[in-house]
Amino acid sequence: MPTERNEIKLRDGQLKDAVQVVVEDDRTGMHPVTLERAVLDHLHYTCSKDEESATALDIFQAVAHAARDRLVHRWIETQRTYKEQDAKRIYYLSAEFLLGRSLGLNLINLGQYEVARKILMRYGVDLSRLLEQELDPGLGNGGLGRLAACFLDSMATLALPGNGYGIRYEFGIFAQGMRDGRQVEQADAWARFGNVWEMPRHEDTVSVKFYGREVQRTGRDGRLRTRWVDTRDVLAVPYDMPVAGYSNDTVNNLRLWSARASHDLDLAVFNDGDYRQAVEEKALTESISKVLYPKDDTPEGRELRLKQQYFFVRASICDIIRRFRTKHDDFGKFPDKVAIQLNDTHPSIAVAELMRVFVDEEDIDWETAWDLTQRTLAYTNHTLLPEALERWPVSLFERLLPRHLSIIYEINRRFMRYVHVVTGGDDEKKRRMSIIEEGPIQKIRMAHLAVVGSHSVNGVAELHTELIKKNLLPDFAELWPERFNNKTNGVTPRRWLLFCNPRLALAITERIGRAWICDLTELRKLTDFVNDETFGQQLRSIKRENKRRLAALIKSQHGFEPDLDSLFDVQIKRLHEYKRQLLNCLHIVSLYRQIRAKPDMDMVPRTFVFGGKAAPGYAMAKLHIKLINDVAAMVNDDPLVRGRIKVAFLANYGVSMAETIIPAADVSEQTSMAGMEASGTGNMKFTMNGALTVGTLDGANIEIRQEVGAENFFLFGRTAEQVEAIKRSGYRPSEMIEKSAALRGTIELIESGFFSPDEPDRFRPVTEHLRQTDTYLVCADFDDYAACQRRVEKAYRDPAAWTKMVILNLANSGKFSSDRTIAQYAKDIWGVKPVHIKLPELEETEERDGGSKDIVEQL
Repeated sequence: MPTERNEIKLRDGQLKDAVQVVVEDDRTGMHPVTLERAVLDHLHYTCSKDEESATALDIFQAVAHAARDRLVHRWIETQRTYKEQDAKRIYYLSAEFLLGRSLGLNLINLGQYEVARKILMRYGVDLSRLLEQELDPGLGNGGLGRLAACFLDSMATLALPGNGYGIRYEFGIFAQGMRDGRQVEQADAWARFGNVWEMPRHEDTVSVKFYGREVQRTGRDGRLRTRWVDTRDVLAVPYDMPVAGYSNDTVNNLRLWSARASHDLDLAVFNDGDYRQAVEEKALTESISKVLYPKDDTPEGRELRLKQQYFFVRASICDIIRRFRTKHDDFGKFPDKVAIQLNDTHPSIAVAELMRVFVDEEDIDWETAWDLTQRTLAYTNHTLLPEALERWPVSLFERLLPRHLSIIYEINRRFMRYVHVVTGGDDEKKRRMSIIEEGPIQKIRMAHLAVVGSHSVNGVAELHTELIKKNLLPDFAELWPERFNNKTNGVTPRRWLLFCNPRLALAITERIGRAWICDLTELRKLTDFVNDETFGQQLRSIKRENKRRLAALIKSQHGFEPDLDSLFDVQIKRLHEYKRQLLNCLHIVSLYRQIRAKPDMDMVPRTFVFGGKAAPGYAMAKLHIKLINDVAAMVNDDPLVRGRIKVAFLANYGVSMAETIIPAADVSEQTSMAGMEASGTGNMKFTMNGALTVGTLDGANIEIRQEVGAENFFLFGRTAEQVEAIKRSGYRPSEMIEKSAALRGTIELIESGFFSPDEPDRFRPVTEHLRQTDTYLVCADFDDYAACQRRVEKAYRDPAAWTKMVILNLANSGKFSSDRTIAQYAKDIWGVKPVHIKLPELEETEERDGGSKDIVEQL
C-alpha cells in the first residue's frame, strides 16, 4: 500500500478522531525523510553495505535504485493508463540511442535533485561527483542517437504515448584512446558495473529467423500462401529502461533487444572434448548485439550489419503486434493505434517485415496489408551522403532473408507498374526509382523501400528537406509531393541547459521564471535584458566558471591548463571530411605561421578544443586526428607562441564530456560544406548555452542564423548553390591554393614534415588530396574562413558587445527545442495526442511547477 493511516492516542488514553497521519511508502514517497530512508535501505539490502564500508559506486547504486523505485511507480501507472484508454502509441525505431548518464536527469525530472543533494551532503557526499560513477551507455555514436534520446525525453515531457526500440549493444561503438596522437579503438564495456536502469523482460523474448527457404501452397480460396522454413533462429531478449517526463508523472519505455542463442551449448560435442565448437554457435549468434556499426568492408561485416537491422526490427514489430492484440482483433484498426517512425534507413526493412507479418502470419490479403503498412510507417531521412543510404546486395538478402527478398520483389513489381502508368512508360525514370538497382551486382535501395512503404518522408532542416526533394529523391517528390515534409531537429533543454549548465539556468529563471524549461520560446523574454549590465556581468562570470571545469578536463588529459581569459573555440563532432575539422586545423597552422613570422603580434589568445570519433575503417578521418594532435604537440610546446594558441583533442568524446565542453565554449565551429549536413544538433546546444556560431549556410545553421539575427552569427563559405556551380564548372583546388599565400604557406609547412619530423611524408595523403581533389572545398573556403575568424577576434575584444550577441543567441534559441519538433511530428505525421498520467495518491495535490500540461496544444 502506498500509504497507511493511523489513529493517534493522546497521553490520557482518550481517542481523538480529528488527527490523521500519512506515512509515505519508502518505495514511492517523495518527502526528504522518506527518500533518505529509501537510499539507506538500498545501501543495506541491495548493495549489502553499511555507511562505513560503502564505496562511491555503492552510494550511486543506492541513490539510483531509490530514484528508479519512484520511476517504476509512475512507469506502471503510465502503461496501465495507456492500455485503459486504448491510446494510439508512437514506436520510434532507431539503431542508436545515445542516452548519456541518467541519474542526474531522472532526479531533476522527479523534482528530487535538490532533495538528494542535501541528503548526501549530510553524509559528506557531493552529488555532482557521485554522478560521475555512472558510465555513459554505449548505445549510440553521434547526432542520430543523441537526437533519438532527445525525442524520447520530449515525448515523455509532452505526455505523448511513446516507446523507443533499439539494440542493447554490449560494447557500443568503441572507447577512443590515443596512442602517439593516433586514434586507438578499444572495447567499450559500458555495462561492466551493471546498469541500474534496465530491467530484463525474459517473458517477452522473441524468436528471430534467418536463412532458410520459402515453401508455397495454394489455399482453398485460391490464394497463394508462403511459409518461411528451415531457418536458423536467434532469441531477442528485451531490456526495458524508463524514460521520465519533466515534472509530470509520465514514464515511457525504451526497449532494447539483446541477442541470445536458441541453444546455449552443444553438450554432446562438449562431452566429446571439442569445447570450442560446442560454444561456437552461441558466440556467433550473440555477436549480433555486441558492437554498434561493425566494419562493413568485408562480406561477413555486411552480413552482420544486415542481421542487426533485421534482428531489432523483427523483434520490435513482433512486440508491437503483441501489444496491439491485447485490445484488438481487427487489424483494420492497426494504423489508428500504431505509428511507427523509422529513424533513418537502418530500420527500413520494417516495410518488408510488416508486410510479411500481415500476409504470412495474419493471413491478410496483399492490397489490404499494403494499405495498413503505408498508413503505419513514416520515414525520417538524416543524410545526403550516398554511402549512408544503404544498398544491400540482392545475393545477401537471398541467403539471409529469402522471404523478404520475395516480398521486396513484389513491392517493386507493383510499384514499377504504377510508375509506368503515371509516367507514360518513362523507362529512365523507372530505372532511377526502382527499389532494385541494376548493375554488375544487383542491390536493394533501402531508402527507396522506405519511401515507397511510408505515408510520410521528412527531412530534418529546411535546406536538407529541399535538397532531398531536389537532389536525392526528386522523382519521388514529384510523384508524391504530399508525402514530403520538414521537421527541423531540436534538443531537449532539460539536459542541454537545465542539467548541464545549472548556473545559466538559474540566472535565466531568476529573470523570466521557470516556464522556459517546458516552453523554450519563453527565452525571448531575455531580450528585455540585452542592455542589462548586471545580467551581462553574471553571464560572463558563469562562462568563466564553466571554462574552469573544462580547463580541469583538459589538464587531466593533456597536462596543461588553458588561459580562462582566452577565447574557447570548440569543434566537437564525429570525424568526417565533409564536417571539415581539417579547415579548422589549417587555420590553426596559419595562425601559428603568423606568430612565428611576427612573434610580437597582438592577437586574442585562443584555446582550440576538438573532440570526436572517426569510424574504425575511415583512414583519412583518422589521419586528420593525427594531424590535429601533431599540430597541437608542436604549437603547445613552442616558446614563441607564449600560450596565445593552445590546442587540445579530447579523447573519447561522448554525452557526458559534451555536458562539460558545451557550457564553456565561446565559439561553436559548424564548418561543414554547404549542402552536406542534414541538420546538426550540436549547433543548437551551443547556441542555447551562450556560444556564438562560426558556420556555413548548411543544415540548421541557416535557421539558427535566421532566428538569432545575421549580425549575431559569423558566416563564411559558399552556399549549396555555389558549391554545385563550382563543381559543375570543374573545380581545380590547385588554383585556389596559388591564389592564397596564407593557404599555400600552410600546406607547404605541413608537406615539409615540420609537424611530423619522424615521418616527413606522414600527411602527404592529406595535402595531395587538397591539391588534386579537395572533395569538400576546404581550399575554396579557406580565405573566407580566415576572414571570418578575424571578425570573431575583433568582436571578442569588446566584452560588452560580445555579451549582447550571446544574450540574443540565447533569447532566440527557443525554436530549437525537441519539444517543438515532437509536437510537429505528433500533429502532422503520427496523429497522436497527449495522455496525462495521474497518480492515485496525487489526485488532490496541486499541479507541480513546470508541468507539461497542454504543451503540445500550446506549441
